[in-house]
Amino acid sequence: MTENDLIQKCKKGSREAFNILFSRYQSQVINTAYGMLSDKEDACDAAQEVFIRVYKNIDSFKEQSSFTTWLYRITVNVCSDILRKRQRNSDIISINSFTDDNKDFDIPDESPTVEENMELSERQAAVRKAISELKEEYRTVITLCDVEGMSYENIAEVLNIPHGTVKSRINRARNALKKKLMKKRELF
Repeated sequence: MTENDLIQKCKKGSREAFNILFSRYQSQVINTAYGMLSDKEDACDAAQEVFIRVYKNIDSFKEQSSFTTWLYRITVNVCSDILRKRQRNSDIISINSFTDDNKDFDIPDESPTVEENMELSERQAAVRKAISELKEEYRTVITLCDVEGMSYENIAEVLNIPHGTVKSRINRARNALKKKLMKKRELF
């Protein structure tokens, strides 16, 4: 069944069609949210909120852009809301922040040695930490471009900003990442 068929069925109230859309895009939404939020639980919560909004607002999808663009726009908006809430509640310390749950997102590879896996894990953690320290606008474009592999044009459409702005933000984000990662030069 095509994406357009599923959307039309969703607009008519088909839960089965919505479940198929959910299955197709759930991991992409979680990965994007994780890239922006750097927290597994927050990413899963964000994904849940994204799909609630999709379900409630599917009738407002005008099909002038692709469904994935609309979905990423909702994802970015939900993650931005969560980041704003975090800033307001920055005085609150979570006991979960003292645990390292990031291991769950590592892709296990049986061929490398234990030492190689540890080095890889350290590099990934350093990159995730550096991305999480970026300004929200830079974190968003880096996640969409370098983690999700979206084109500049799609990012511009998702964020509703000019193509040139996307290019400059990605350039600034990469430069900021490079400076942050230079402190961990031994990992790279």
